[in-house]
Amino acid sequence: MKINEVKMNDQLLSGFIDELVNQYRAQDTYGNWDGKKDEELLKDYIVDAQKRKEIPIIGDPDPDVLWRVELFFNAVALTIEKRTGVLIVPMMSMHHEGFGRVILFGGRLVVINKTLRDVHRFGYPTLEKLAEAGAKYASMGIEMISRFPEVARFEG
Repeated sequence: MKINEVKMNDQLLSGFIDELVNQYRAQDTYGNWDGKKDEELLKDYIVDAQKRKEIPIIGDPDPDVLWRVELFFNAVALTIEKRTGVLIVPMMSMHHEGFGRVILFGGRLVVINKTLRDVHRFGYPTLEKLAEAGAKYASMGIEMISRFPEVARFEG
């Protein structure tokens, strides 16, 4: 599936994908990825059934995988921020064996609290599933902020 096909389906899906692509492009300080299509930048997030079989069940994540996880949740945070106007701060703590936690804060509110396991296998079978996962987290964060807006907007 192409990114523009995902973008037509839902604003939150496309908003997340746009933010994820922007996260990648922001990391490209030398312009090496200027000519690359968005799909090409996100190809490492696609881990189909065959690729998943090739990855050992137990393993340490390499720095590139950790970086992709971080960019994924940064994109979730920015998607939430754009929809709510609340500054979202992501924090990730990861053990070298591939388990840990990602927490997204808005003010004093924990907007997302996600335990991660088997991070060395992080990925989604299709681009659409990647977009759905990011949009799901963003939707959860937006819902949490709408339930507790005074905590999310607390500046003290």
